[in-house]
Amino acid sequence: MSSETLFGYPVYPKFKLGEPRFPQDTFLGRYLHCLDVIDPRTLFASNKKLEESLDLLQKFKSGNAQNIPDKDLWEAQKLKSAVLHPDTGEKVLPPFRMSGFVPFGWITVTGMLLPNPSWPTLLFWQWMNQSHNACVNYANRNATQPQPLSKYIGAYGAAVTAACTISGGLTYFIKKASSLPPTTRLIIQRFVPLPATSLASSLNVICMRWNELETGIEVYEKDTGKVIGVSKAAAKQAVTDTTLVRAFLPVPLLLMPPCIMPFLERFKWVTKTQVRHIFVNAIVCTLSFAVSLPVALALFPQESAISRDLLEPELQQKTDRIQLYYNKGL
Repeated sequence: MSSETLFGYPVYPKFKLGEPRFPQDTFLGRYLHCLDVIDPRTLFASNKKLEESLDLLQKFKSGNAQNIPDKDLWEAQKLKSAVLHPDTGEKVLPPFRMSGFVPFGWITVTGMLLPNPSWPTLLFWQWMNQSHNACVNYANRNATQPQPLSKYIGAYGAAVTAACTISGGLTYFIKKASSLPPTTRLIIQRFVPLPATSLASSLNVICMRWNELETGIEVYEKDTGKVIGVSKAAAKQAVTDTTLVRAFLPVPLLLMPPCIMPFLERFKWVTKTQVRHIFVNAIVCTLSFAVSLPVALALFPQESAISRDLLEPELQQKTDRIQLYYNKGL
């Protein structure tokens, strides 16, 4: 166990297999855990490094890791969690991992926040954003119950349609609002992506995970890992929490650049050329993205608890535990 601390928490506490490195009962603990989840350095880990990490964890599980430092075990589990889906054990493609959300999504975010976009530009970036969101939602879903591909295709279409309709409609009404001064109209237009993206991202989660609401997800005992059954009540709680996270995620992400850029645009160096302006805008958007993602993910723990009293009667009869757990998804 390391003696170093971070905000009062041990940097490398005594290793526990399958447990987060930081406590999940506080926002700060979840935030620090999410920094591990989205660490972009895991994108560059080789297959050999992943295999070594899995072997290390297997040694610990079999009781043959007495001389291995806690730091090495935590780093091995971090890499496993970043690369492999917790339910299927399959590798998640880098662009759709949470650690790849910012590195692969910053271009889309920057495009959505470009000032005074044309109609084709507006619709293109909303389509790009919801396409990426749909893939991330699919890759990080709760996969304890199978779902047909047709469900995801329908969800993708609904999310894209919602985003384009909302953003297009708001932009249309703002442009038609001739009573507003041009400067005011431009400022308001910069915030158009916020309601469009929040609503569309929420709808995206609901659609992409609708089958979970219909069939339920597995609930289990945390200490033994024993699956008690499949619960629609747990699925509803999981989808609701994830929807709130996705609705909140664009708020700091899409509010910060429109507030920061007008200040930076006072400097001639920023506005001297269009390329330079786009470059500065991209930096501001990427930094905003990097700040907002762990904050949003930390709103709820990924491994969430549900009271036995909230479960279906047949599941309540199968266990005497006060709480059961499920994978919320990301």
